[in-house]
Amino acid sequence: MTTNNDFVEQRIVGAVRFLLAGRVNEILRESEFTIPVIEVGDYCGVTVVTPEITLASCERTEKERIIRLDAYSLTLAFSLPPSPESELHCYAFAGAVGKAVFDDPTLGGIADRVVITGKKFVPSKSAHNGEGWKLEIGLRVTVAMNNERGSFL
Repeated sequence: MTTNNDFVEQRIVGAVRFLLAGRVNEILRESEFTIPVIEVGDYCGVTVVTPEITLASCERTEKERIIRLDAYSLTLAFSLPPSPESELHCYAFAGAVGKAVFDDPTLGGIADRVVITGKKFVPSKSAHNGEGWKLEIGLRVTVAMNNERGSFL
């Protein structure tokens, strides 16, 4: 997945990709509905959804600076093709991501804690305009600096 020489930002994004392609897809397959799987590569098609993963910022409050803790903000953006099931798919993706984060709140040991900060469901502006539903999920990832090595975990 990642090596120890990667920057912490690369490791976080890689862990989120691994979570989406792994555990989230497993949860979606267990659903009673037919939900498109998540593809994190360059593949596009009707049977897959490729979310955008955006690392937005790294915040440090005074307390976090003292205890050597960084808080990263990530956004997962899912754009779904127009279909009668697009709304259902948005809710399924939101639920699956929420369950996957609950099951693995450290992203496999990359982070100290991951929490979902918000979910935004954006319906199609009008029927039959070629745009489907969109889902945006905000994540807050906290990572502590390892005092022994002077680098992030």
